[in-house]
Amino acid sequence: MADTAPNGPQGAGAVQFMMTNKLDTAMWLSRLFTVYCSALFVLPVLGLHEAASFYQRALLANALTSALRLHQRLPHFQLSRAFLAQALLEDSCHYLLYSLIFVNSYPVTMSIFPVLLFSLLHAATYTKKVLDAKGSNSLPLLRSVLDKLSANQQNILKFIACNEIFLMPATVFMLFR
Repeated sequence: MADTAPNGPQGAGAVQFMMTNKLDTAMWLSRLFTVYCSALFVLPVLGLHEAASFYQRALLANALTSALRLHQRLPHFQLSRAFLAQALLEDSCHYLLYSLIFVNSYPVTMSIFPVLLFSLLHAATYTKKVLDAKGSNSLPLLRSVLDKLSANQQNILKFIACNEIFLMPATVFMLFR
């Protein structure tokens, strides 16, 4: 007998959830792509030349995610000083600028870790929501991996903070080199 819920197949709730939250789903997909490209940069199984292109793809995907998040957080665009000040207060604006600064530079492994880890954390959170919409008992192995990731969230955030602290002097050094 097939798994069916009162409203249809088991995955129908997840599809409905994703269709209802299209912008969040787009950000989730771009974050998954960021994780994929970042992993292929950090572990260059396809060669060093391909790794450099995955570095740029990861940063561009992160820029897309940040732009979508900024669009979600700010009212309609206005060419004004107040709008710019409000945009610069948003973390998504900072990561958009971060991605645009590093996308055309020589690949720096240290610069990809915040992008990778933030994308991983946010993608895990949304994945849990999708799994909850699919059903409370769906994919228990994936749920346990996501729970372990959530349990280590504070350590991951501390690592990101340290990485960004050490990245600043490294970036300044690279400018003068």
